[in-house]
Amino acid sequence: MGPVEHLHMSVFSQSFSPCGRFLAAGNNYGEIVVFSLSSALSPDATDLSQKPILTFTAHEGPVFSLLSTDSHLLSAGNGEISAWSWAELIKRNTKAAWTKRPNYKSSLEIPEINAMTINPTENSLVIGGGDNNIHIMDLESGVFKSVLQGHTDYIHCLSVREREGEILSGSEDGAVRIWDYRTGQSVHCIEVYKYEECARPQYGKWISCLTTDSDWMLCGGGPSLSLWHLRSMSPTSIFPLSGCQRQANFYQDMILSVGEGQCVSHCLLGGEVKAQIPCTPHSLNTLALNLNSTEHRVLTVGGSSHQMDVFTNLSYRTFSLSF
Repeated sequence: MGPVEHLHMSVFSQSFSPCGRFLAAGNNYGEIVVFSLSSALSPDATDLSQKPILTFTAHEGPVFSLLSTDSHLLSAGNGEISAWSWAELIKRNTKAAWTKRPNYKSSLEIPEINAMTINPTENSLVIGGGDNNIHIMDLESGVFKSVLQGHTDYIHCLSVREREGEILSGSEDGAVRIWDYRTGQSVHCIEVYKYEECARPQYGKWISCLTTDSDWMLCGGGPSLSLWHLRSMSPTSIFPLSGCQRQANFYQDMILSVGEGQCVSHCLLGGEVKAQIPCTPHSLNTLALNLNSTEHRVLTVGGSSHQMDVFTNLSYRTFSLSF
């Protein structure tokens, strides 16, 4: 890959291996790279340790979503999902274990897949994207068993509330829908942009990030990043972050968020922005916490750059991995 491609690279997705020693990242060119975190974090690491141990083309379009099961890396491209065995990837073998396409209405339709999450209760894969629908695939059989319909525009983000039997989805149409995954029915629809304290008409109404933790939901995009109590269905905190947020996570008693702008924001649950930590990319798409390994516990951040930042301490960038 030449300097021009490097200059225009964006990292959209990332996922840690089940053992926590490796990090996979997907970019706008359809490539997946695998980094060895154990090499990059070792005391005698060199510049080479911060380069990928493997680079391969997985899809024709951008890799918008990556996800790991206990044995496979799942990647989403335009209209398809592929699975790669982690054991094989570590041996530098890049043959896909399988590739599946959801049951789209027409064979000409190739919607991008923007979001994937796993529903552990049912051992199913939940995917959302450009056809406005949520498709649910049984991971055991590889069969797409149901479609949840209700959004009127692209789906950007998904979350599962296992205990409640619910799937949450955020869309370009401005709504967060809550679905009962046992019946396939939409049980609630929250139009975030209609709440005055969240609305930012200058950015639009789309929902680009969504995550849940027991009775709490974080969501944002066009509207401000906000924390919602799902029993009362009301926003309890609004975070005064500029630009659209693209990913936000709960971490201990804090919220970590990235989006337009060069910083990881640390926010308190009450709505206060505690710190903004500078990163290499000018705009950020993805953040991930490696909770699979205590030895390699890091925060990694990617965006509009061929470099991904690694934080061993949340207060500052330790080094960058480089495509």
